[in-house]
Amino acid sequence: MAAPPDLYKILGVGKNASDEEIKKAYRKLARRYHPDTNPGDTQAEERFKEVSAAHDVLSDADKRRAYDRGTGPFAPGGPNGGGFDPNQFGGSFSDILSNLFGGGAGAGRGGNGPTGGGASPRRPRAQRGRDLETEVSLSFEEAIDGAQTSLAVPTSTRCETCHGSGARPGTAPVVCPLCHGRGVEQQGQGVFSISKPCSRCGGSGTIIEDPCPTCGGSGARRTIKRLKVNIPAGVRDGSRVRIAGKGEPGLNGGEAGDLFVVTRVADSPIFRHLGDRVEVEVPLTVAEALRGATVEVPTLNGSKKLRVPPGTRHGTLQRLRGEGAPRLGGRGRGDIHYRFVIELPRELTREQERAVDELAKTLDGNPRDRLFRGRTEARA
Repeated sequence: MAAPPDLYKILGVGKNASDEEIKKAYRKLARRYHPDTNPGDTQAEERFKEVSAAHDVLSDADKRRAYDRGTGPFAPGGPNGGGFDPNQFGGSFSDILSNLFGGGAGAGRGGNGPTGGGASPRRPRAQRGRDLETEVSLSFEEAIDGAQTSLAVPTSTRCETCHGSGARPGTAPVVCPLCHGRGVEQQGQGVFSISKPCSRCGGSGTIIEDPCPTCGGSGARRTIKRLKVNIPAGVRDGSRVRIAGKGEPGLNGGEAGDLFVVTRVADSPIFRHLGDRVEVEVPLTVAEALRGATVEVPTLNGSKKLRVPPGTRHGTLQRLRGEGAPRLGGRGRGDIHYRFVIELPRELTREQERAVDELAKTLDGNPRDRLFRGRTEARA
């Protein structure tokens, strides 16, 4: 019997790793072994599946607790006998844990197959497919304008060997001997009783005595789904774009889950996203700030001219309405804020020093005098 997998070792983290540490480790390894980064490299693709499978468990609090207790499907004595096949891990793990915690039937435990006597098994209820999540890297311009991008998403598909039944070809699931096909157990005393999903079959009414050698009884195989998606204009770093129906397929006729694409947007050397607005720093010379000027500034689609009033202070903002990034959902565009920043020379030439001295003579006294004057007036 193979040793159970060390999911923490797969991600390169300790057993006491925080959720954030697990997330960071997964992102690093996923970028390293992503199929788009390693085209044609089957070893990298298998490693990518392992990393995704390990993250699928350790990022979920309930799954992680079950794994740490040794009750997960890949612990010794679990449904897979301690073996580890990354092609079986993702979808089947969710299904098996669902059974462990009293959920409905998994992909390989449904079906209306015959037989082992007793009551007829109840028809498994339809289950919606699991949602998937992936990340995509975009430039600032792609985030502003929208883009079409190619994705490679780890997912589960129906096992081609057993056609999703989970049983070895030529065999079929049999009626659960504990619940006799009802899918529930009765607990209680006297007139009081409580029904709960059967602890043996997980509520499906059937069990698999001879699992499919390809999928290990899960009815599904881990694979990579490749697709192209359109990213709408106006996304930001961390936006979640929902692609309906592109998640894992449903069970027993249930609808497919959704795919959520998290956008990671590169910084721009000029523009900065701040909430609904875009901000740009505009350098001014001392002379422009003092006397006023007309300056050319960049926009997302070109450039425009702004009037700088005389006496403009460092940090002053001007706004151009409707010139910012598109708002998601087609609700128009935000604004661009231009923050004027007065640039001072680090060193002055002699000529500049003389000019500053002459300017100082014409200005009104020491502006810090009012600090002390205000304190004196407050005491009076």
